[in-house]
Amino acid sequence: MNNIIDRDHSKPILLDHYHVPSQTKLPVIIFAHGYKGFKDWGAWELMGKAFANAGFCFIKFNFSHNGGTINNPLDFSDLESFGYNNYSKEVQDLNDVINWSISSLSEIIDTTSINILGHSRAGGITTIVASQNKIVKKLVTLASVSDYKSRFLNGEALLKWKNDGVFYVKNGRTQQEMPHYYQFFEDYIQNEEKLSIKNAALKLKIPHLIIHGASDETVMIHEGHQLHQWSKKSELVVIREANHTLGARHPWKSIYLPQHLRQAVQCCINFYKK
Repeated sequence: MNNIIDRDHSKPILLDHYHVPSQTKLPVIIFAHGYKGFKDWGAWELMGKAFANAGFCFIKFNFSHNGGTINNPLDFSDLESFGYNNYSKEVQDLNDVINWSISSLSEIIDTTSINILGHSRAGGITTIVASQNKIVKKLVTLASVSDYKSRFLNGEALLKWKNDGVFYVKNGRTQQEMPHYYQFFEDYIQNEEKLSIKNAALKLKIPHLIIHGASDETVMIHEGHQLHQWSKKSELVVIREANHTLGARHPWKSIYLPQHLRQAVQCCINFYKK
């Protein structure tokens, strides 16, 4: 069932949660999706049910500016909102979901066992939040990026972006031209120290599991090794032959998790439980 977090000065956040009835309060896993993603993409629902069956309350949410809407959360019906997304908003979104889970699910969850899981771009967001928010007890990053700044345009392309105010990225699946307004870059530069994944990883004092596919075609494996080098209490698991989405795609029609994602989920369960 979907829930809505209404906020006074920000767009609402859509989320859902899975758990198996329990006589004891459950540890929490909060999952953050990646770039051009959403909570109901591909096999994420199956992943959530696997965590629920393993004894967790699993929460997944849409970032407020991911391009979906409350009434149409699949795909990207609000490209204007997508264009005004930035990393600072995503950090705030995740913190708001953490606070919501503690205030709204206190009868179900163990509020002393809040754990987070981020895929791809959100691996950076979860690392930043975990370094700042003392409520978070454990972090897993899945196919995570290790740097945001290097992904921005540079040189003449950056100047053109500034002059035009927007540049577009084509979504290969939906064929939409997805806008990025220049505020995205400005916000990063204004908050660079707080939004540095390296800075965040160096500050981490909690257990951190880094999972990366050896055949990741989108975020190269060396970024996983970088995170492992910076994050003092980290473990690195490399899944042989796994791609960026660990075998999942959208839509996902099987009732079973893809093999590589199933391996990753089992690694997460073992890590969160120990």
